[in-house]
Parts: sequence; structure tokens; C-alpha cells
Amino acid sequence: MRSPNPSLEVYVPRARTPDGGAGRRLRRVAAVVTSLSALVATSIVAGPATASEAALPCALGRTDAHHSEGVDSWDGAYPRPDRRLDAVMIFLSFPDARPGSTPQELSRDYFPATSAFFARASYGRFRLRPHIQRSWVRMPRPSASYGIRRDWDAGRRSAYLRDAVAAADPSVDFSRYDVVYFVADPDAPGVDSDATKVVNLDRPMHADDRDLRRFVTVFEQSPPDRNVLAHETGHVFDLPDLYHRPEGGKGDWDTYVGDWDLMGSQFGLAPDPFAWHKWRLGWISDRQVDCVDLTGPAMHSLRTLSAPGEAGGRRRPRLLVVRTGLDSALAIEARGAQGNDRALCTEGVLVYRVHSDTASGSGPVQVLDGHPGTSACWGTSVYPPLADAPLGVGESMDDAQDGLRLQVDGRTTDGDWSVKVSRR
Repeated sequence: MRSPNPSLEVYVPRARTPDGGAGRRLRRVAAVVTSLSALVATSIVAGPATASEAALPCALGRTDAHHSEGVDSWDGAYPRPDRRLDAVMIFLSFPDARPGSTPQELSRDYFPATSAFFARASYGRFRLRPHIQRSWVRMPRPSASYGIRRDWDAGRRSAYLRDAVAAADPSVDFSRYDVVYFVADPDAPGVDSDATKVVNLDRPMHADDRDLRRFVTVFEQSPPDRNVLAHETGHVFDLPDLYHRPEGGKGDWDTYVGDWDLMGSQFGLAPDPFAWHKWRLGWISDRQVDCVDLTGPAMHSLRTLSAPGEAGGRRRPRLLVVRTGLDSALAIEARGAQGNDRALCTEGVLVYRVHSDTASGSGPVQVLDGHPGTSACWGTSVYPPLADAPLGVGESMDDAQDGLRLQVDGRTTDGDWSVKVSRR
């Protein structure tokens, strides 16, 4: 969620592994040295189809950063959205307010739109199936007593979750669900829409023989912010916040990625997840990723990210990756006005930098501006300076930081983009 009311995910760190972060990092250093050497020899390496097993030499390793952008493994503490997942939506009322809407009416603010968003983003590989509780669950205390707000007091937040689980348990079998949404009555006086967020628990709650480690707490007004539930659900799948929180909360929140990817802003004109995120989640396989060989200039083809999935096993890459360091890479993809991106401002080839050692909210992804001297879509874009970031046909970009040149040479008859990457 973006300014002025961006949502924050609350994170409670888990314990370090027995061998400590240093030991794991040393093993990764050796693996990356081997990978970078292999990158010189080949641009494509056959690999498994899932993000959790990504074996390409340009696949960054997972680090200890919260919601690390590494793609070499999957954190088993999070559900993987590579299949059908069941979500329960529980509506909470309070003694100090009488709901003005029914749960069924409020549920239509979120579904089927959220499920449809993920179905398009995943090319049909992931189905989020909602189970809507038809009756209000009464909380034991007034809404104002919980102190609901953005940087919520941990004690009051824990009391809210304990009360919510206890109140819902008689009517909800938590063991049946992969995702839990607690939706507060938007008419209650103590409900603050700025407090919508995912809460991760270091010590899980327990109900129906199930450990409950993660909740999506929703405090939105009706209608809610666009794509807010898809953004928060992205955290449930280990995706980071991509916005920048300015000092004191005053300033522009969208300087890192602008409209691109709903984890930056759910209001963005191009909310489809980055190809890098689709690779992480398993929606793009290794066969659809080209690791760029910099031994000489080479032409690469890119299928538009939001274009429907192709049948018959034809290999059409959706992501180019240039490994630039131990924990960094340059990612290149094509964005077009269709699917989740149908309202985007500028079509073309988008370039961004990925750091797997940078935590959620601290800029793990940063879009490179292909047109730094101009802006676009004032009045609709969340950050006009990056709204025209993609490169069009005949345009190029020099990346001084990594000494690379990217050039868009044209498009094929079926709409794919032709991109050349070389050293400067």
C-alpha cells in the first residue's frame, strides 16, 4: 500500500540456523563463484521448472534478509502458490458498533477480483480459492480498546489476534486453510484503514491442531484500496514491500519501482508482479529465463510478461538476467497493455536491479529509468518519473554501474521483443 496510507508488514525474526548465517554465506560464496564462471561459458542452462529449485547460474541465492529476493530455494515457512490454496475470510464485529453491511457484501470488495488477479499473473498455475464466512464473529472487546493503527503496539495487536482466533474457533476449522484473512467491520469507530497488514508470529498460535503463524489483518473501508488484498497476500507468499518509506512518512513512497509490481504500490498502473517474482513463485520456469552471456553481444527474444501462457511446451523467454555480483543481478522483461497491466502508461522493455541481500522495504528491487529526462501520466501514475521507464523499439540504455548497454532492436511478427545486451 502506498502513501499516504501504505500498509506495513509486521515481522518477528525467526531464530538463526544452528550453523549461523556466516557458515551458510561461505557455502554460497563458493557456489556463486562457480556459477559466475559457468555464466561465461553458456547463456542457457537447463534446469528444474520450479523457483524453489532454480539452478541457472544467474539465480541469486537466498540470504537472511527479510523476504530475500533469492531464487535458489523456497522458505518452507510460507505456502507456495504453485497450486490451489484455500483461504478463509472471517469478518469481525465489535460491541461498540453495529455493522452496516453483511459479510457477503463486503467479501465482494475482494473476491473474485483477487483470485482473478493471481490467476492471470500465474498463467493459471495458481488458484486462490476463498471460503467466505457468512456470519459476523463477535469480538469480546470494543474496537477502540485494541488501539488499531499503523505502527501498532505489539501487546494490543497480539490481544486482537488472540481474541479473533478464540472468537472464530467455534465456527471455523482453521486446519482446512492455507491463508487466514481477518476483516474488521469498517464501520467500527476504532478501525483504522492505515493498519492493514500481514502479521508474522515468531511463536505461533494454535487452533484445530494447526499452528497459525501468519494472518492478514484487514481494516479497509468499503470499497477498499485497489488491489490491497492481492498486495497483502503477496507477503503471505514471501514477497517483499518494494516501496520506499520516507523519513517521518513525508515524501514520495514510490521512488524505487513506481507503478511496476503491486508490491511497490497496489494503486500502480502496471501491478502485474515482476518476472523475477514470477520466477521465484514458480509461475515462470527456468526454461523461460535467459542468463545473459557477456562474452559478446547477443540478441535475445522476450515475450511480453502479461501475455497468456503458451501451450505445447514452446520455449519463449519472459526474463533476461545478467548476474552482476554475489547478491545482485540486472533483470530485463517486456511489459504490455494487457491482463493485469492493461492500464499501464508505457509499453516496452523494463530494466531493474535486484539485490537478494536487501530486506523488504529497503529497496531490494529498483527500476532503471529508460527516459530519465521525462515523465508520463501525471494524475494517474503513482510516480510519473518512472511511468515511462521502459525502452521502446530503437531505444537503448547505458548502465554505467555495471558497464552494460541494452538496446531494443525490434519486435517479431508475434509480438516478442528483440533485445541486445553487451558490454559498454
